[in-house]
Amino acid sequence: MIYKVIMNNRLRLLGVLLSISFLAGCDKNTVYSEYEDIEDGKWYVNHAPTFTFRIEDASQPYNIYYNLRNALSYPYYNLYLTRYLNDSTGRTIESRLDELLLMDAKTGKPNGDGLGDIFDHKVLIKQNYRFPKPGQYSIRIKQYMRQNPLPDVLSVGISVEKASR
Repeated sequence: MIYKVIMNNRLRLLGVLLSISFLAGCDKNTVYSEYEDIEDGKWYVNHAPTFTFRIEDASQPYNIYYNLRNALSYPYYNLYLTRYLNDSTGRTIESRLDELLLMDAKTGKPNGDGLGDIFDHKVLIKQNYRFPKPGQYSIRIKQYMRQNPLPDVLSVGISVEKASR
């Protein structure tokens, strides 16, 4: 009986803490933010998550970020990603190869925010970017490393935020 009361109180506390962190994480400048989990932490080359979002105001500049979560056991200090920005017709507006530095190459100290052996990275892709017109856009992301599957990548995503003018 006492065990059930303790567990219920712990679950309530966890729920309250998660709710508070979610509300604190909400930002009125964030237009879109989404992650896709990588199954079993093994990112295959042929798996290219796509993130679709809507831009209402093309006169507004936006900052676009990669969001990445990896385990400390990730075997490299960096990660090469290829991104494809497409408009609503599917036409590629831009494609580019980017390098994300997940750890200091000399010391091995992880970059990003960590909790235990999990680290979150938010890396700027484009700053003060103006979309050509209002509408739907998508960004497709592929890992571009020599190892297939790439281990210990837990999730990948993007966020689009209004930039200050």
